[in-house]
Amino acid sequence: MRDRRWVMLVIAALVIVLDRVTKIWVENHVNIGQGITIWPHRFRISHLLNTGAAFSLFEGVHNPALVRNLLVAFSIVAVVVVLVLIWRLGQQMSVAAVALALILGGAIGNMYDRIRYAYVVDFLEVHIFHYHWPDFNVADSAIVVGACLLLLEMARPQRSSE
Repeated sequence: MRDRRWVMLVIAALVIVLDRVTKIWVENHVNIGQGITIWPHRFRISHLLNTGAAFSLFEGVHNPALVRNLLVAFSIVAVVVVLVLIWRLGQQMSVAAVALALILGGAIGNMYDRIRYAYVVDFLEVHIFHYHWPDFNVADSAIVVGACLLLLEMARPQRSSE
């Protein structure tokens, strides 16, 4: 059997590159606080700077440097844990290994922004009926897709070895 861990690292690297490229494009083409309507009342490319966590949690707290440092520390721990899991599970191509690769790429993508800029660029704005979903980015999407894949894999009935 061939070792597939390198494939997982390539998937993570592709997520990181796609995340960086899209954030750079948004920074160069959309003014902060503005947006480009793609589908009226449903989807826009926006440009927001998120100094908080997912869904803008902790945004506007009294000590933003503390929040940033805690989020970076959490990201570092998450990256290390996911790397260990990929090392253990990534020898074979599996749904779980691909999910971990997506989570790794997304975590590194957002961690890079927090370390370099002290904020994360969010730019995907979705409205579902009367609900405005908090703006997000490619890294966030990869993390959510990876987490959903892991949940589906855990819920799937396991084959017995008999």
